[in-house]
This record gives sequence, structure tokens and C-alpha cells, in this order.
Amino acid sequence: MTKQRPILVLTGASRGIGHATVKRFSEEGWRIITCSRHAFPENCPWPAGEEDHLQIDLSDQSSIEDGVRELLDRLDGQPLNALVNNAGISPKMPDQQRMDSLHTPMETWMQVFQVNFFAPIMLARGLSSSLVKGQGSIVNVTSIAGSRVHSFAGTAYATSKAALASLTREMAADFGPLGVRVNAIAPGEIKTDILSPETEEKVLPDIPMRRLGTTEEVAETIYFLCSGASSYLNGAEIHINGGQHV
Repeated sequence: MTKQRPILVLTGASRGIGHATVKRFSEEGWRIITCSRHAFPENCPWPAGEEDHLQIDLSDQSSIEDGVRELLDRLDGQPLNALVNNAGISPKMPDQQRMDSLHTPMETWMQVFQVNFFAPIMLARGLSSSLVKGQGSIVNVTSIAGSRVHSFAGTAYATSKAALASLTREMAADFGPLGVRVNAIAPGEIKTDILSPETEEKVLPDIPMRRLGTTEEVAETIYFLCSGASSYLNGAEIHINGGQHV
């Protein structure tokens, strides 16, 4: 009898940390179901990528509800071993400056919190029966901006990530008795295509290790939190920032 492959549901898989996470779990033989508001990109190399991709608009609650039903159909009664809430948005002003608390439009606040905060709990609740069946792991991706004022992360983004960190603790208490662990990772400055050389030069002096993190390092930590190696870790927020938070 063929052993069932473990299954991961991942939001925000198309680039950066999400893309590296897909590669890491693929290396271990996991089946990965990705969710994004965009269609599956042709240049993504992982096996069965397109057939296991769902278009879900996390800024739209009805789209999430429809997406959960589709995810449950695709699982077809199989256990879900991991849910990684990686998707997030951080809007900027028209001049690309950070959106502070004085100038962020209220509709932007609502959109950011819907994607960054409400979507993770909606997905976790909707998939809870499958996660319980798999005695699975939930990983919420927060941010260093959730615990300190950041030079370019906006106020709505920062406060949504702080709220997600608090939600992680609450979820750990609620899901833990069901055999589902809930943890968070809080990345700092990670080298991705969207980080400009100017920004890199600006932040390096604040990082004790004097370098940026890599998406592969973040993906490795996510994998650890979804593996048996972290079987007694619940309600934690792991800082991945080279010591920038100290």
C-alpha cells in the first residue's frame, strides 16, 4: 500500500519566501496546494503545481469561503498536515513612502487587515477538521515590523502583523487540545527582488550579523515548524532576522 504523502496548504507562493517554501517541502515529497489571487505562473517548476493551485482573493471574505470549500473538495477526506499563512500586503503611498497612521486611508486599513489578519483565521477555521485529522501544524508569517516601528513598513501592515502574533498565541491555546500546533515566524530583512540596494545599505548596520537573510533560511524554519522535529513547540513566534530585534 502506497504511503499517503503529507499535504501542505500555502498562501502567497508565487515569489520570495513562499516560492522557497514550496521548493523546500517539495524536496521532502510533500503535496503542496497553493492559493493566490493570481493564476498559476508558467515559470514555477514544482511538480503538479498548476493542478494544485487555487485562485483565492484573500481580500474578499466570500472568495475565502468558496476557496475553503474547494480546498476541502480537493482534500477529499484526506488529512491536512500543514497550513502556512504566508500571504500579506504592505501598501505604499503614491510616492512609495510608508503609510503612517495619519495618512493611511481607512479602506486601506480594512484591506490590509482582511488579507494579513482575518484571512489566516478564516482558513484555519475552515480547514480545522482536516488539520485535526492530520494532527497538523499552522504557521503564521508575522514580521519584525509587528514589534517595532519600521522605516518603510506602513502602520496598517505593522499593526496587522502584531495582531497576527497575538492571534497565534490564542490559536495555539484553542487548537492545541485538538492536536494541532500553531506557531509564527517573524522575518526581518530578507533578500528578495523587491528589496532595493539602497534599502539594503540602510538596514545592514542595524543587523548584528551584517547581512540579509535568505528566503531559503526562512523556508527551512517553516519546514521545521511543520515537521516532527518541533512536535512540542506551540504558541511560539520565531524571529528570523540575524539579531535585528535585540
